[in-house]
Amino acid sequence: MHRLKTRPQFQATMAAGTAARTAHFALHRLPLPLATPLSGPDCTPAACQSQALFALPAGAPTGPWLGAMVPKRWARRAVTRNAIKRQIYAVAAERRAELPHAAHVVRLRAAFDRKQFVSASSDALKSAVRAELQQLFARAARAARTDERGPAAEAAPAPAPRQGAADRGPRP
Repeated sequence: MHRLKTRPQFQATMAAGTAARTAHFALHRLPLPLATPLSGPDCTPAACQSQALFALPAGAPTGPWLGAMVPKRWARRAVTRNAIKRQIYAVAAERRAELPHAAHVVRLRAAFDRKQFVSASSDALKSAVRAELQQLFARAARAARTDERGPAAEAAPAPAPRQGAADRGPRP
């Protein structure tokens, strides 16, 4: 798994939209092309830009990219922010096989209650964060599978019309 490092990588991924949400986290996903030329008629501006931002050395394995954003606004202490980031990277590494070839940013979007989780490095906080991240990545994997199938696969067949009074026609 590759890590997002630069501000433009984070900005491009966040601009792509939200793939999944939980009470405290949001996962943003930017699909990446597997192999796109950096120039030529086939290179659209968006594809060329994302290819340039997430370029790998020749022969390097492709795979998902991951970044973590834990703002000070939602986790005031550095020890809390670092503990949450470690949990994000650990859960993502466990679920690497489920992640599509894309850039992902996991963003903390709400604070964990400091009255409930007094210590920043408590086992209770770590297990709560881990459980919610498992839920987030499960939702994102489900969304990725539906995206691959397309909207036609999601649609259920229309039910047969009921034979009501309006369908029978005029009375003789």
